[in-house]
Order: sequence, then C-alpha cells, then structure tokens
Amino acid sequence: MELRQLQYAVQIAVERNFSRAAEKLHIAQPSLSQQLSKLEKELGVLLFQRNTNSVEITYAGSVFVDKAQKMLDMAEQLKQEMEDISLTKRGRLVVGSLPITGSHVLPRVLPAFQRNYPSIEVVLLEDTTTNLEQLAITGQTDVCLLSLPLEEKGLDYRELTEEEIVLAVPPRHPLAVRGEPMNISELSQEPFITLKKGQGFRQIAIDLCEQAGFTPDIVFESGNIETVQSLVAAGMGVAYVPRMVSRATGSEFAPVYLPLTVKPTRTLVIAWRKGRYLSKAAEAFIATLDEVFSEENGAGA
Repeated sequence: MELRQLQYAVQIAVERNFSRAAEKLHIAQPSLSQQLSKLEKELGVLLFQRNTNSVEITYAGSVFVDKAQKMLDMAEQLKQEMEDISLTKRGRLVVGSLPITGSHVLPRVLPAFQRNYPSIEVVLLEDTTTNLEQLAITGQTDVCLLSLPLEEKGLDYRELTEEEIVLAVPPRHPLAVRGEPMNISELSQEPFITLKKGQGFRQIAIDLCEQAGFTPDIVFESGNIETVQSLVAAGMGVAYVPRMVSRATGSEFAPVYLPLTVKPTRTLVIAWRKGRYLSKAAEAFIATLDEVFSEENGAGA
C-alpha cells in the first residue's frame, strides 16, 4: 500500500466520480481505476461500489478513507517538519478565512509576510465559519482566521484583537438621528437582517438580542455581511455589524452606525488543530499577524 493510493482513494471519495478524481489528480482515468483495483485486491475489501453513473463508497471504504486522510495529513506534517529542520524558507501555507473579515485583515498582513518570506506560497481558502473549522480539524488548512466562540473543541487558537460591534440602521430611520448609545432592549420590535446559519457572527447577533430579553425578528438572511449592510441602507431592517467592516458614512449605500450601551465586541483569532505540527511558515504567519495587530492596537490606544 502506497501513499499515492491513499490519496487516490480520498480523492475518489470526495468527487464520487472517477473522471473528476483523475482530473484533479492529474492522471489518466484508466490508471486511477487500475490503482484502486490493485489496492482493493491487496486489502481484500471493496472500497467503492461502481454503478453506471455514480460511485458509492462502501462501509469499508468510509473507514479506509477516514484513516487515509489522517495518514496523508501526518505525512504532510512530517514533510513540513523535515523541511524546517533543513532550514529552508521555501514552503506552502494554506490559510482559511472568513471572506469579508479576510478582505479587511489580509491586505494588511500578507504584504508584510511576503516581504519577509517571498519563497513561501500562500493559498487562501474562504468559507463559512462552520466549514472553516472542519477544514482546520481535517488538516486541509494550516491556520484559519476566525472569531470566537469556536464550536470545534479540537482547535487551539491565539487571540489577535477585539473589535467593537455596532448597530447599523437605515439612513432615514428615526434612530439614525439619535445622539446617544442604543440600549438593545429598545430594538425588540425592529426587523433584523442577519447572516445565514454557519456564520459565527450570526450567533453573536442572536445572543445579543436574547441577552436583552427578546428573540430577534429576522426578516432577511445573507451569506455576505456587505449584502446585509446594503439591505439595511435600503431600509429593510437593522443589523449588528463589526466595526471593521462598517462603510464610510454619507453615501446612499451606507447605513448609519450607532454605538450600543453594553459595548459588545467580537474577538478575532487565528486557529489550528490541537496537536498539529505548526510549520515555520505557519509560525511566521502567526507572528506577522501579532505584529500587525499589536501596532494597530498600540496606535489606537
């Protein structure tokens, strides 16, 4: 049994199609089928049930693929550790990020990182909070930029910064001219716009309302905080927004942002799987994040 055969089986399980798996693996489909048959013969079990138009994984295949994924991840970590021991600065770093948070954070971090480590390839994966946590747990990312709380208990993290959460209201809303912070309990009759399930900030928004004694009346949901802000600006409801992503005021496409009396915050973190070997590239990236946020927090003090 060879590592490449493990990789083949994992890719077939992901694609559920031999042609697509072969394309992703950059090999011919007949060669892929031949290698899988060879592996199944060696193991004495059927890993995949081949049908006319589909490929279904068997129970034995599910067990095999789960263990194979872990072995491939361990092999990749071992490779990284050996590269670090050889003192090379070449490598590859896979960073997971929430799309909008990443669009505000990474432009401040990546230029500094690439100046110091020009030979390290950075691959960016953008997804929802839930999916990013799974990518980190399965070793498909080295580190992920997330916000607390984390659902997965198998993740370690380092706190980067705390940012204020504000209330976004339509420009023509009666609250838009309010000159003092909002008490969240006053919003019980307001229509709310939130992110969709799977986004960590959605739960923060719901918790803020429930802690104030009511369940928010959610009239619209979006997978993108920018769409949420546009709907608020159009008068469709109110929303909680991290200060980092707030728009320049005065535009017809910008809501009015109001502070809240409880001064809620969200905590940004860089997370990785517990026990995972952190390559020198990952450690350098975390250190760069620390430097950037330390400078910004100091400037804002």
